Amino acid sequence: MNPNLSRLHPYPFEKLRRLFEGVTPPAGLKPIRLSIGEPQHATPDFIPRVLMENLGGLSAYPATQGTEALREAIAAWLMRRYRLPAVDPATQVLPVTGSREALFAFAQCVIDGGRPNARVLAPNPFYQIYEGAALLAGAEPVFLNNTAEAARFGPNFDSVPEAVWRDTQLIYVCSPGNPTGRVLSLEEWADLFERADRHGFVIAADECYSEIYFDEAAPPLGALEAAHRLGRSDFRNLVSFSSLSKRSNVPGLRSGFVAGDAAVLKQFLRYRTYHGCAMSPVVQAASVAAWNDEAHVRENRRLYREKLERIEPILAPGLGVQRPDAGFYFWANVGKCAPITDTEFARRLQAEYNVTVLPGSFLARAAGGVNPGENYVRIALVAEPGECLEAAERIAAFCQRL
Repeated sequence: MNPNLSRLHPYPFEKLRRLFEGVTPPAGLKPIRLSIGEPQHATPDFIPRVLMENLGGLSAYPATQGTEALREAIAAWLMRRYRLPAVDPATQVLPVTGSREALFAFAQCVIDGGRPNARVLAPNPFYQIYEGAALLAGAEPVFLNNTAEAARFGPNFDSVPEAVWRDTQLIYVCSPGNPTGRVLSLEEWADLFERADRHGFVIAADECYSEIYFDEAAPPLGALEAAHRLGRSDFRNLVSFSSLSKRSNVPGLRSGFVAGDAAVLKQFLRYRTYHGCAMSPVVQAASVAAWNDEAHVRENRRLYREKLERIEPILAPGLGVQRPDAGFYFWANVGKCAPITDTEFARRLQAEYNVTVLPGSFLARAAGGVNPGENYVRIALVAEPGECLEAAERIAAFCQRL
């Protein structure tokens, strides 16, 4: 067996189940789960309709590269969304079966585990796939703490020793960030691109929350857009990962894409040909329809915007929450309401109010003597508006009791 399997941490939700062992919530309060970032808004009607209309596609093996129609739809969306003059659907776009699968597989393709001291940088807190992908590719993950003190939860690239940068082969960047909602600035991208050029590592930009934002006139800056604005229209050393899951409320569809550096994607396509992860033709047809439609995405944003606007003033007094740059999470500091740990907060909230949130320490690792998730909880506003409001009122009442 791969010895690195023993180094994998339990997933945050497995830790949450253990934390809640022995807890019996009040029977009179309906359970409200705000712990997992699984969209609960309705899937647009046209997506299942297109699926049903294309069931004939099940009779054919899909190509790993996907259909020309899907790659063209994605390329056209990228050009519209990020104001790019050109994206080549033949060489700069590759459909994937959800960004999670691709984020993991990418490290297996990019990392040379035979090189000494192979490193993968990742934000901290982080999406746990980054860590597992690094370990199973034979590299050592290095965590870059994102704290309130460090540029408002942004990355402090200067905190990474030069020796670590020299050994880095891959960096995962999540913008908008999970769980903080922080969006990288153009200046931060410029800094990172310069380091990638100097040290030769690849940037994996996880952008699965990019379409959950709050000002229709000011969408968040994306990685490919930043590269273009900085004169890097070949997207060298950069690959962006996106998905329909949050954008279109179809997490079960398992549909996304990677786009960017054609030379890197050429090798990733070779890897995926053996990996056996081609997207079903039926799903590809529905994905074309989803990427070509923006009306349902604007409505989805409206629902999230209204929830965040109504809930922020309820939670701010006790937890000091602020609306994120983008995304549907509140990153709440439980120390604002009482001297209590994030795990105790989550367990007692479940036991006393039947509301589930995720302890921040489950989303981070101790790095530099600090776990930047400690004393925070992640609140995912994914339920219907009424449920989210009720949960917010319960959380506020709990904070008052504390």
